[in-house]
Amino acid sequence: MADIRQVVDTIAKKSVVLHQTLNRNHIINYMERISMTEKKSYRYGLANPKEVAGMTGKELLQAIIDGRLPQAPISETMTFWIVEVGDGSAAFEGEPGSHLLNPMGTVHGGWALTLIDSVAACAGHSLLPAGVGYTTVETKANFSRPITKDAGRIRAEATVVAQGRQIISSEARVLAQDGRVLAHGVSTIMVLGGAK
Repeated sequence: MADIRQVVDTIAKKSVVLHQTLNRNHIINYMERISMTEKKSYRYGLANPKEVAGMTGKELLQAIIDGRLPQAPISETMTFWIVEVGDGSAAFEGEPGSHLLNPMGTVHGGWALTLIDSVAACAGHSLLPAGVGYTTVETKANFSRPITKDAGRIRAEATVVAQGRQIISSEARVLAQDGRVLAHGVSTIMVLGGAK
């Protein structure tokens, strides 16, 4: 907040016209709205295996969130990103747009399904030890409301509901900015590698 006020003060001092036309509070409110919806700059790619050797699933996902490792390449195409990870939980945020529209003019259901699959798999991945991977066995989704290209930031949250030695199941919800459920589902992953 203090940084925004400093920027506004600098702009106002350097631009007499701006200062005369817009009052300081309107500028601050506008900049705060922009900063809340501003897109973070991400890098995309695959992590170097040497960089992730020895990292638990949660550590690897946190490194992606922190920007120390790249977001997955699919995140660039699908315009969604992992933003939070906990023990058995994860959250993604995404920006629907015209590149995701189906012939009916709404966001294709595959986008929400992919969000559910991704966030649920990451919730499971957060529980895995170093050197252990996974693959999706099944993902099911129900679409509750249409998603439009102008829906703004969409959030997906998932929590592990069952964990065995080889199978982990997570529930996920895709939420509008006002908290309404747009889609929900369940995804099951199979643990690969030396889980004990």
